[in-house]
Amino acid sequence: MNVFAVVKENVTARQVAMQYGIKINRSGLACCPFHKDKTPSMKIDKRYYCFGCGDTGDAIDFVAKYFGLAPKEAAMKIASDFGLNYDATNRAPPKKMAPKKTPEQILDEEQKQCFCVLSDYYHLLRKWKTEYAPKSMDEEWHPCFVEALQNISKVEYQLDTLLEKDIPDRASVVSDIGKGVKSIAGRIEEYRRSQGDAGEHRKGRSQENSR
Repeated sequence: MNVFAVVKENVTARQVAMQYGIKINRSGLACCPFHKDKTPSMKIDKRYYCFGCGDTGDAIDFVAKYFGLAPKEAAMKIASDFGLNYDATNRAPPKKMAPKKTPEQILDEEQKQCFCVLSDYYHLLRKWKTEYAPKSMDEEWHPCFVEALQNISKVEYQLDTLLEKDIPDRASVVSDIGKGVKSIAGRIEEYRRSQGDAGEHRKGRSQENSR
């Protein structure tokens, strides 16, 4: 057994208190060493409890607080002072390792992430294609409109592949997009944030005009 188990099985709070000079009366009460106690207010038996300050615990807790030690140091001191033997090499059981993901599981997770981001991007491109379309031949094309024209067909093909094609084709799309998914997600977030800021600005101006 380890040192904690050995001490808890063999030594009580009353025994350690007496070992280290605490006087206990016939009622099992002693002056609490953890606060200024003029009359006995700590009940000490297998465990201890102070009716004055509320401190409580077992033999290890008592020694740890009495000598200002860490719990393991306190347990080792008790074992040494009471001549107890314990297994010093005892170790906690190894942590269970999470099962390793299969290539299929990894691909499935990456595919879901890609599809989610591409789907959001596709709907945004469709919105841009309509919302930012030039109203006349002479009007300069908005960057969002240009981006929509350049990417909407490609993104639509990628989404179709992720939904309907075989594993090699889906894996190819995931591989092609790769780290670009983060870039696309960042682009979407940047646009949404700019729209939110613009909305707040319009709201502020509207409130000013209504005053």
